[in-house]
Amino acid sequence: MKTVKVGIIGGGLMGREVASAFARWCALKDMPVTPVLTAVADVSPAVLEWFRALPSVTLLTTDYHEMLASPEVDVVYVAVPHHLHESIYLDVLKAGKDLFAEKPFGIDLPAARRIVDAGKTSGRFVRCSSEFPFFPAAQRIIKACCGEGMGRILEIHSGFHHSSDLDATKPANWKRLSAICGEGGVLNDLGMHALHVPLRLGWKPRSVYAQLQKGYPQRPDGKGGMSSCDTWDNAMLHTWVSIGGSDVPMRLEMKRLAPGETNSWFLTVLGTEGGMRYSTTEPKTLYTFRRAGKDQAWERTVLGFDMPFATITGGIFEPGFPDIMQQMWAAYLLEREGQLNGRFGCVTPEEALASHEVFAAALASQAGNSVNEVRW
Repeated sequence: MKTVKVGIIGGGLMGREVASAFARWCALKDMPVTPVLTAVADVSPAVLEWFRALPSVTLLTTDYHEMLASPEVDVVYVAVPHHLHESIYLDVLKAGKDLFAEKPFGIDLPAARRIVDAGKTSGRFVRCSSEFPFFPAAQRIIKACCGEGMGRILEIHSGFHHSSDLDATKPANWKRLSAICGEGGVLNDLGMHALHVPLRLGWKPRSVYAQLQKGYPQRPDGKGGMSSCDTWDNAMLHTWVSIGGSDVPMRLEMKRLAPGETNSWFLTVLGTEGGMRYSTTEPKTLYTFRRAGKDQAWERTVLGFDMPFATITGGIFEPGFPDIMQQMWAAYLLEREGQLNGRFGCVTPEEALASHEVFAAALASQAGNSVNEVRW
């Protein structure tokens, strides 16, 4: 079995999730490649302490350049604030390492373009993070959309909701500052979750009308004072896509202030003959619409652990976020080896760039209260 040596830049929440996914790699069946976490870089020595318990990690450093110089790293996963994406991603590529980049793949459209160009020039294998389409129900919807059972598609609704910003006492962090998160705000933060599946299916918005909302203008700064917050917190994008020669409305939603939600990814596709809807609020449940003559019905199917990449987990059990994180990494590593074999893959650089094209048009739409074309 081939091993791939992985380094992490940014040892926070997502960095620890990646380490956990690697530690459970034995749960995957018939995998020809195994990731080994060898190095972690973070500017905070306190953050690095968590990784000392992992025996495979031989390098802990506050300077990521030290990691990039190490021959014990083949692939680098980067999970840092958005304003650091471009410089670090380019440094990874210049160092001759393959890159698994966190969304949004740069703070804005120009940065994303430069990252894509650098990836092509370097010849390195580059993909962007997006976990939720690896849920079994999401895979079923993707497969159905590639067939003909839905008839003429009439509408699409895709998005990601959470409610963490409803609490006005929650301290401000970098995602509340446009200088660090980017002008797109929640578009940058959650937008790739809403666009991954549509873009993979070829549903590229040609126009967008955006309705963006800001939340609390100030939050506690954690030091007894208040900090200004200037990012967009909620976004609804009303778009048109072309499917089978027909114009189809597609609504994309990204919300940090969504009452009643915690961390919910969802996708609904409706057609003249059938349709499907799924939300991670019911992680095992897929709803399917069927029409037979004058009869119409919604069916509720309870799914098991039917993952794209087989595991030892019993088929009756329910999947969770650690499982789809591991599935995403399996997709990355197998595609890197040329062994994806038609299964669903991670976000490509071109798809990440396409998401930024949509975000840029959305920001222009909000500024002008207008419908704006997306430039492809």
